[in-house]
Amino acid sequence: MARSKADLLQGTLDMLILKTLALGKLHGWGISKRIREMSRDVLEVNQGSLYPALYRLEDRGLIEAEWGISPEGRRAKFYSLTGSGKKALREERRSWELFSEAVQLILQTTQ
Repeated sequence: MARSKADLLQGTLDMLILKTLALGKLHGWGISKRIREMSRDVLEVNQGSLYPALYRLEDRGLIEAEWGISPEGRRAKFYSLTGSGKKALREERRSWELFSEAVQLILQTTQ
């Protein structure tokens, strides 16, 4: 049975980008690729969602960007996490864990 691609829940993309960048600097396509790989090909981030999220996170001071050369030899913006981004990731992760535990409790309820 083939797996279908899962749609990202509203608000989770920012957290996934922050987590991805916590592992190191990446350009946009690299972020998308890493999210897909880490989710074992379940989550796929399209460019139309990714770049607005990156600009939003940059505007909020959670990530910063600098120009560099991608492994493919192209000029690309490389994104990295700021101190504020690390703090936001910790807070988002705690909120996500509470949310997912609550959903799991509901799904396990038999009555």
